[in-house]
Amino acid sequence: MRYQVMRLMIMFDLPVETSKQRKAYRTFRKALINEGFVMVQYSVYVRVCVNKKSAMFMERRVENFLPPNGLVQSLVLTEKQYNDMHFLVGKSIDDVRNSSDRTVIL
Repeated sequence: MRYQVMRLMIMFDLPVETSKQRKAYRTFRKALINEGFVMVQYSVYVRVCVNKKSAMFMERRVENFLPPNGLVQSLVLTEKQYNDMHFLVGKSIDDVRNSSDRTVIL
């Protein structure tokens, strides 16, 4: 079986004006982290998936804990597309959690 490592990127812009909205923001962010997402930038989280089917499955899981308001978008990228990202200002963080090196296929 051939695996093509994919990345699922979740980008969101949520309102945080009231205490209820701030709680929804915190709950959503914690749920993303519990699902294995890593913060790339504020409100941009990414997760390594073994293939496109796995990425689509994870996208459906994220739909289960969406906040009631705001904007949440997803983007599925190949590992090559993700690695072609250019850093215009700042440097890449070499974190093993954000690399496909930690993906183990049994």
